[in-house]
Amino acid sequence: MKIVDGHCDALTKLYQNGKLDFNQDVLELDVSYPKLQQAGVKVQCFAIYLSETIPNPSFEHVLQMVDIFHRKIISHPQMRFIRTASDWLDVEQKQEIGAILTLEGMDALAGNLTNLRILDYLGVRCAGLTWNYANWAADGVMEQRKGGFTKKGKHMLKELETMGIIVDVSHLSVAGFWELVEVYKKPFIASHSNAYQLCPHPRNLSDDQIKAIIQCKGIMGITFVPYFLENMKTTVEISAILKHIDHICALGGESQIGFGSDFDGIEQWVKDLRHVGDYGNIIEALCKNYTESQVEAFLYGNWRNFMLRNLPQ
Repeated sequence: MKIVDGHCDALTKLYQNGKLDFNQDVLELDVSYPKLQQAGVKVQCFAIYLSETIPNPSFEHVLQMVDIFHRKIISHPQMRFIRTASDWLDVEQKQEIGAILTLEGMDALAGNLTNLRILDYLGVRCAGLTWNYANWAADGVMEQRKGGFTKKGKHMLKELETMGIIVDVSHLSVAGFWELVEVYKKPFIASHSNAYQLCPHPRNLSDDQIKAIIQCKGIMGITFVPYFLENMKTTVEISAILKHIDHICALGGESQIGFGSDFDGIEQWVKDLRHVGDYGNIIEALCKNYTESQVEAFLYGNWRNFMLRNLPQ
């Protein structure tokens, strides 16, 4: 079965350690070409995330990570940069793995919408508006004041409606989420979030938020962060992932479910899900609980349908 993974932080690791090789099956990378091939991943999203270890993150750092994406990832002859719906369809016809470039947090753009347009020109296709804390555009979900968007942030949302960049609400504050629903007129995604009803972590989404994603025909990427799946008193099993899928299905979101692992952005793992090459273990569990067509939709079809509707044509 083909797989789409909506979020990983391999780019950050490649930025932090110039000796890592994406083309080799190295322990330090949860996502590498051999592991993607092993799992049957057809499309992988790679996030530009500037770690808190960078004292003064700037747009130059973002551009450096775009450079790493080109030099170390899509330079592989079997990797293909997906910028348009046509690119996606071309990848389906070939023995290639598609790579989508995304942004996690607007901090380094420093409120300059020219920088955002440059990323659009460079092929960034999804953008998370915040990380956990506040930036010039909005509050993140862990910001204590629990605010929403700034005036400049709302203006940015209107600009995004004219671009080929899809909005990602993972990490956005609750107030910001509902302001976005009012202001932003396109479908949006939560690339790596789970259901708050099952695991009350601030990074997870309430039933009302999930219903809003369903209503706009967006996508919710179920993530493999153990403490977003259940309270970690013991080892978290793959069965916890299925409980979140069941819950979203019960809300009417069967067509909005995908996966967004957060591999390379985590230091704890679900049992039997240590890296992207372990996707086969999820497939095995899914096939015991859902029909083949449902499993194919969760793994690939739902992301595919969304992207073909919302990527530039």
